[in-house]
Amino acid sequence: MARKPESDGDTLTGRVKRYARVGTAVGGMAARYAGGRVFGLPLDRGEHAAELTAALGGLKGPLMKVAQILSTVPDVLPKEYTAELAQLQTNAPSMGRGFVKRRMVAELGAEWPGLFNAFDYKAAAAASLGQVHKAVAPDGRNLACKLQYPDMRSAVEADLQQLKLAFAIYQRYDAAIQPGEIHAELSARLREELDYKREARNMGLYADMLRREKGVEVPETLPELSTDRLLTMTWLEGEPLLNLRDQDLERRNAAAYNMFRAWYVPFYFFGVIHGDPHLGNYTIRPDNTVNLLDFGCIRVFKPDFIGAVIDLYRALRDDDEALAVHAYETWGFRRLDRRIIEVLNHWARFVYAPLMEDRKRPIQEDTGTMYGAEVAAKVHRELRQLGGVTPPREFVLMDRAAIGLGSVFLHLKAEINWHRVFHDLIDTFDEQTLVRRQKRTLKRNGVPEAD
Repeated sequence: MARKPESDGDTLTGRVKRYARVGTAVGGMAARYAGGRVFGLPLDRGEHAAELTAALGGLKGPLMKVAQILSTVPDVLPKEYTAELAQLQTNAPSMGRGFVKRRMVAELGAEWPGLFNAFDYKAAAAASLGQVHKAVAPDGRNLACKLQYPDMRSAVEADLQQLKLAFAIYQRYDAAIQPGEIHAELSARLREELDYKREARNMGLYADMLRREKGVEVPETLPELSTDRLLTMTWLEGEPLLNLRDQDLERRNAAAYNMFRAWYVPFYFFGVIHGDPHLGNYTIRPDNTVNLLDFGCIRVFKPDFIGAVIDLYRALRDDDEALAVHAYETWGFRRLDRRIIEVLNHWARFVYAPLMEDRKRPIQEDTGTMYGAEVAAKVHRELRQLGGVTPPREFVLMDRAAIGLGSVFLHLKAEINWHRVFHDLIDTFDEQTLVRRQKRTLKRNGVPEAD
């Protein structure tokens, strides 16, 4: 019978230790960096970046996820940092053999080795909340065993408190974005990511939603070898997406098309989105099929929210201000005046721009290399001047997915008729049909409806 150590819960001792580790690991590097800025002390960027990678990889949890997101956006950091932080996608510092033995005993019992034909104690990949080991099932199938690190509940709660404090400090001198709902949304999603049984249900949901998509593959869960903190699934072979950057345009376009369908077929047909499109969450097969590998950060939306996404597209296309206001209010934006609406529309025009033109084009056509950076900075300045805005919780992951995927397409230098692939999804949209389809599909897979 599986044992469940007390240390896996959220404890005061665990949180106190976490605060200390955050301060020790990151504080020293921050002080050295500040010394270089203020006093002109020499700083070896490569060495500093390597130290940062080691520290964040050792800490695991939400802080490491921040680093993962940063490394997916071209040119947001100096190249030395991007190269190092990219390792956190699939090659973070892993825990050793002794750790693996203890954790597997805790999850599957002392006789766990007999449940596998083979098990590799060396991690194939290490990420923010756990690490993955290759194994072989009794029936000969290759498996991926995702094993959660100990004390993750304490780590997440401690990091969320630190994040809340950081938001409060930041808000004192920059009120452009009120972060309360952002923190609430990130908190809910991060806590959900700790529940691997929930992730297994999400995986089944995605296999169901994407079963007709030939360009997307989803692993199969093995429930008999899974627990709350161990998720065992079939192993999907593939290579990192960045390996495609120097290959021919046809292959890059095919991979980008499959990525677009993998994210947006669930969104427009079922009201579900994968909110974490960082590079460690998928690989690419030789035939350009996308392997989706991680299903911890999933959000279900109410059907009227999806309808408002399409409404805003039509409002921008037709210059229909009333329809745009309706879309924003459906999403949950409040106390909107004409000036704030125009600022929000400036951001929306950027996001929707590739969808407006019926031609092949890159995701971004200006000379900038960082997806959305200049537009985001302008919007931020204008919102600050107008007194700020509170983004609704539901908006957070949708926006994150859009920008994350845009960065992927920018990396690939893909040139697609985004207008047509988008209209393939929305031309038959009907909100009542989505209501029925979503309810049926979520129930069949044991996934709760939107709050």
